[in-house]
Amino acid sequence: MSARFAELDWQQTPMGELTLRRRFDPVLEKDVFEVILGDEHLMSSHFTVAEIELAHLGLAVVGDAHEGGPGLDVLVGGLGLGYTARAVLEHERVRSLTVVEAIDVVVDWHERLLLPVSTELVGDPRTTLEVADFFALMRADVVERTFDAVIVDIDHSTTHHLHPSHADLYTVEGVRRLRRHLRPGGAFALWSDDPPHPDFVSVLEAVFDTVETHVVAFDNALTGGESTNSVYVAR
Repeated sequence: MSARFAELDWQQTPMGELTLRRRFDPVLEKDVFEVILGDEHLMSSHFTVAEIELAHLGLAVVGDAHEGGPGLDVLVGGLGLGYTARAVLEHERVRSLTVVEAIDVVVDWHERLLLPVSTELVGDPRTTLEVADFFALMRADVVERTFDAVIVDIDHSTTHHLHPSHADLYTVEGVRRLRRHLRPGGAFALWSDDPPHPDFVSVLEAVFDTVETHVVAFDNALTGGESTNSVYVAR
């Protein structure tokens, strides 16, 4: 067992004070890694089921016949603790994984191998970690690269955003701009902490051929019950 509590890193970022800490959870009987942004609990390794399913559900709808040839090229928006990106690499069909993260500190954590999945993620030759604004990339006039799947876990939900500038992605025009980055037959998958929102489903249906919503349930040891997250998949 490690020390009961350790602050692994603290940095001032454009979005506020960002802290990475590790604590031993006596209920789970294991270490839990947490990211705190200011006073807000941003993410935790306590709950990773839906983040992992996000990758699997998004890639499940991408067929083998796609414009890029053998192997899938995948873009993940938001690195965080790395569980979604690591899950992408579990798929042998994936040829390349590009992860776009706005906060350079988060990329640095993984490059310093501070997190449980960092070694697998950074050590895989298919992985490229980029420090960039995913939302700015989606709205750029010039599309420099296209992918077989764009998988996103950044905001809390389609209506609860980490920054006001993210809001335009969740409009019909914003989704149309994102679709430019997908090859024919490609898929867009999005994680949300909220139940599926009918308004955003309508936005996706205005742009994509098929739209699915998934409610991912998982045990919550903190409450002794069950919690859920949502995953949107559009193709």
